[in-house]
Parts: sequence; C-alpha cells; structure tokens
Amino acid sequence: MQSFDINKSDLLRIKAALEADDAELQLVLKEYHSSEIALLFEKLPQEAKERIINILPADVASEVISEMAEEEHPEELLVSLDPDKRTEIVEELDYDVATDIISQLDEEDQKEILEDIDQEDATSIRALLSYDEDTAGGLMNSEIIKVHINLDKKEALDEIIRQSEEMEEFYTICVVDDHDTLKGILSIKTVIKARGDAKISDLVDTDFVYVKADLDQEEVARLISQYNLTSIPVVDDHMKLLGRVTVDDIIDVMEEENTEDILKISGVSEDEELSGNWKDAVKSRLPWLIINLGTAFLAASVIRQFTYVEEDLPIIVAYVTIIGGMGGNAATQALAVTVRRISLTDLSDRQAYNTVFKEFLVGMINGAANGLIVLLFAFFYDKNPMLGVVLFIAMTGNLIVAGLTGAGIPLILKRVGIDPAVASSIIITTFTDCIGFLLPLWLASSFLL
Repeated sequence: MQSFDINKSDLLRIKAALEADDAELQLVLKEYHSSEIALLFEKLPQEAKERIINILPADVASEVISEMAEEEHPEELLVSLDPDKRTEIVEELDYDVATDIISQLDEEDQKEILEDIDQEDATSIRALLSYDEDTAGGLMNSEIIKVHINLDKKEALDEIIRQSEEMEEFYTICVVDDHDTLKGILSIKTVIKARGDAKISDLVDTDFVYVKADLDQEEVARLISQYNLTSIPVVDDHMKLLGRVTVDDIIDVMEEENTEDILKISGVSEDEELSGNWKDAVKSRLPWLIINLGTAFLAASVIRQFTYVEEDLPIIVAYVTIIGGMGGNAATQALAVTVRRISLTDLSDRQAYNTVFKEFLVGMINGAANGLIVLLFAFFYDKNPMLGVVLFIAMTGNLIVAGLTGAGIPLILKRVGIDPAVASSIIITTFTDCIGFLLPLWLASSFLL
C-alpha cells in the first residue's frame, strides 16, 4: 500500500458525497482506510466530521478518531457525538488511546463519558488517567496477556487464547504469580515450540527489561530502542504488573519529542500547535523575539564602540556581517548535534569533555578553511593583504567560539537543570554575534588603523 496524500480530487469526492444521502456517503467512505479518513478530516468542517463518524460502524469510527492528529482535537469531536454512539466508540478504543483522548476533556465531560461506558472499561481508564501523560503509566495499555507461572503448556495456551479474543495484537506474554507480581516474560513462539508436558516456570525468561510507571517517556523510548523490543511491561514499586507500552506508542513519543526539540531550538513554544492560527503563533513566538531583540541590542553596542573603524575602513562593515552570520550557522550546527546527544543519553563527564573538544577542533578547522577563503578574497578583490589576515583570524576565532558555545552551553544548562533546547539558542546567538562583531573590528583598529 502506498502512502496517502490529501489531494483535491479526494476532497471534492468526499464533499460531493456529503451532499448526497448516507448510503452514497457510506459507499465512498468504504474506499478509504481509517487513517486516510483521519487525514481528510483536516480539511473538513466539524459538521462534516460528525456526520461521517455517525454513519461509520463503531469499530471503524474508533480507528478514525484514534488516528486523528492531536491538533485536530479528536476529544472535541468525540464529546459532540450522540451519547450512545460515543459510548460505542470509546468501548472500541484501546485503553491507552481512550485515556489520551478523554484526558483532554474537562472533568464534567470525562465523568459523563466514563459513567456511560462499561464499568470494567471505565475502571481501567480511570486508573490510567491517574498517571502523568509523559510517563510510562500515561503511555501504557492495561490490556495485556498474562499467564500464571505454575501452568503447563496446554493450560497456558488455553489462557492465551481466551485473553487474546478482544485484543488486536500482542507481542509478549507476561508471567505472574498469585499476587500478580511479574516474574518474567516469554514469547508465543517459545510456548508453541515447547514439548507437551513443559511447565511455564521452565520456559519463562527471568532476565527481562521492564519499567516503573513513573518513568519518563523518553527513557521508555530509549530502552525499547536499545533492546530492540516490541513492547515493555510496566510495573509498580512492588513489581505488580500494571500494563505494557508498545513500539507504536513509542513511535508517537519520538515524533512528539523531536518536534518539541525542533520548536524549542527555533525559539518556538512547545505549546504552539503546528496547525494553529496566527494569534496562537504570535503569542508563542513574540516573547522569544523580544528577548532576541534585547540580545541584538547588546551585539549592536559592540559596533557602537568602533564607529571610527567603520568611518576609516568602510569595507570592514561587509565582512563583519559575514563573520557574524557564519558564527551563528556554525553554532547552530554544534547545538543541534549536542542537544540530540543529550536527548539520547546522559553524557558522562568524559563524554561531555570529548564533545566540547570535538566541536573546538571542528570550529578551528572550519574557521581556518573559511577564513582562508575570505583572506584570498580580500587579497585579490580589495587588494589589502593585511585586511585578509585580520579577517582570517576573526573568522577562525569566531567559529572556535561557535563550536565551544554550541556544545558547552547546552551541557552546562543540562547540569544546572535547565532544558538546553529552550535557552541555548539565545545565549549562543549572543556570543557569536558579539564575538563576530568584536574580533574583526578590534583587530582592524589594532592593525589596520
């Protein structure tokens, strides 16, 4: 199956079907996968979404709502539906998905939905709502296959078949004792291949990876990636089995965390929705731009101290902008690499030192290479060899500063408990702008005037 992209013909077809009766609309919708309908919802008004969800079977409607982007607010669509239809949909959703959607509603709407659905489903969702959404508990699905450690192969298979009837898929089987304490895991392949009289206690893998419910979602993602897992069990402080986090949940987490880091590095609040309106965008970005304006005044104050250099050597102004801009680009490169390393793993003191030293060497080599180009340009075009030497030193120096700050600042911020993705960019820009202006102007005043 090829990836689906929204195009004009699909939208026109859906809109034409919306003008017809329900039977015609249902025929058209059958040609689209639930994830494709969710994408089409991005271009449809709320009334159209409600009509489509109402005529879809509950199992398909639940898949569409679960596939909707967070920015499209599936919770608002859900709460707008007829209570009976809404109940059918919620009961079809996986517990973790239902929890994510319901958690976005106010307490009154949450209470109404949970009172309408099956009591067992409501109890499971309430339990999941008690966890922070950015933790393993907030990610996990409490629907899980588990067998008792004292069962034999036949008994275990019967139990697996019984429990899996209402589950779409499962990857591993958890083994527990009388107190629901997690004792280990095993794969369905291990059970099937075992001899007929085998005991689960002999088949269970007791050397397994698990997470506590309060573990941060980024660490959960790191463990699943590190150990190449398809799912990971979640337990409480007493090793009681609570649920599982699956790899498809982690893909969403990684996308969310990467988007968050990119927005932060760019000086955009994580609260800004990618599909939000212009008012939200202004509210999110303006404070950062004002802070940047303050740092720009600081950099401008450096230039003000050397106005006599600009008067006696006007050509220096053009080169100052080049050196400042190159420093900013180099610092952004070092910052991106360092923040990514920090997000993937906790760096030891030696690893942090090596990271900074590497960026120092990269800055020095790249600075010298670019400085040489500027030197040759000043020599042949401006006929001023000494100007070329000054610019060579300034370019090399600024790119060294860019590398040191691009790697060092986020590491320092991480050590003092500040998110490096949020504050690093402004601090580093200030450094590279000020040094980028100071070096060529100061060197020019010392050696050329």
